[in-house]
Amino acid sequence: MAGIWAAVRTGDWLTVSRVRGYSLIVLALGVAMLVGLAISGDGLSDYQGRPLGTDFSNVYAAGQWVLDGRPEAPYSPALQHEMEKRIFGATTPFYGWHYPPIFLGVAALLALMPYLVALFVWQAATLALYLWAMRMIVPQAALLPAIAFPAVLINISHGHNGFLSAALFGGGLVLLDRNPRIAGWLLGLLSFKPQLGVLIPVALVAGGKWRAFTAAAAMVIALVVLSWVMFGAGSWSAFRDSLEFTRTVVLEQGGTGFHKIQSPFAALRLIGAPVEVAYAAQLAAICTVAVLVFILWRSEIAFALKAAALLTGALIATPYVLDYDLMVMAPAIGFVAAHGLKHGFIDYEKSVLAFCWIAPLISRTLAEIIFVPVGLIVIILLFGIVLRRGAIDRAALPPSLSRV
Repeated sequence: MAGIWAAVRTGDWLTVSRVRGYSLIVLALGVAMLVGLAISGDGLSDYQGRPLGTDFSNVYAAGQWVLDGRPEAPYSPALQHEMEKRIFGATTPFYGWHYPPIFLGVAALLALMPYLVALFVWQAATLALYLWAMRMIVPQAALLPAIAFPAVLINISHGHNGFLSAALFGGGLVLLDRNPRIAGWLLGLLSFKPQLGVLIPVALVAGGKWRAFTAAAAMVIALVVLSWVMFGAGSWSAFRDSLEFTRTVVLEQGGTGFHKIQSPFAALRLIGAPVEVAYAAQLAAICTVAVLVFILWRSEIAFALKAAALLTGALIATPYVLDYDLMVMAPAIGFVAAHGLKHGFIDYEKSVLAFCWIAPLISRTLAEIIFVPVGLIVIILLFGIVLRRGAIDRAALPPSLSRV
């Protein structure tokens, strides 16, 4: 037993050959599951009557409404469901549209194609962007662990946008010093999913990254103005009105399923805590990680640790983060791994990274069956490892560089 614990502490068990082997096993299982899902379906739907790519159906349906000249319609649950049933059949479950109007243009472009072609193009293009970002973050490592990351399987099976979120967030951070303007544009594009960007201004201000901050703000403003011109003020009014449904039905009542959401809010609601208690815990989490991210970005620790802290902190800060959003953990793991490969790993660091890598495979199931929010646990664990590594590295700096 002592030998096993020592191996966990040092991480010596995680050899290059084992990383490759475990990645190949998970990748093979994922491909088999996706092939099985595809061949067991009927037309555009899977064996359970859900559209292939499930959540992508809401993007495609929203795009169809835009092409029909009614860009405000996706924000009406009844109208959105009507379009989904028109495309996929009368028994199709409801998949809500919760994105700001800046994402309607992408939806409309995809809706110009046949559904399965659009699904493939969306997943292939955003997967390529994600792999580009990971290659930039960890140039020393092969792409195999990145493509075998279990959240990739979850994202593909849901037809979701986790690849794009990870690419924009991770790519924006890795370019922050070498090309702050492009970095800011990428981070600004993340506003299509605004709940993930709450801490970005905190980090950029704390780190004095003013060129990137200005570029990000300009991108957000440009996207808002462009969508206002293209889709009208009515789309933004409809989006604003739809937030009440998103807050009450989807988040507070768990319409999506509390076991799927990986936040402090959902973890407490999962075990029956009152909404007020869950909101209080989420507020405490937001304030805590915001302060810690600010401190880290003001310090002189390695940028890779700052980036990982922001990525993981962003996942903790939002009450609405699903298991496919754990794709954002991939660049966080990448930044920590790149730092460790360059400077050496501390105790437990490699084993924690391995656990965080495999956790998305079991996070939803364990939360549903035994009410253990594994996704949230690993996000906090990764954030904690970054804080610990940052403290160790900072203590080793000359006193003149150890500023807050």
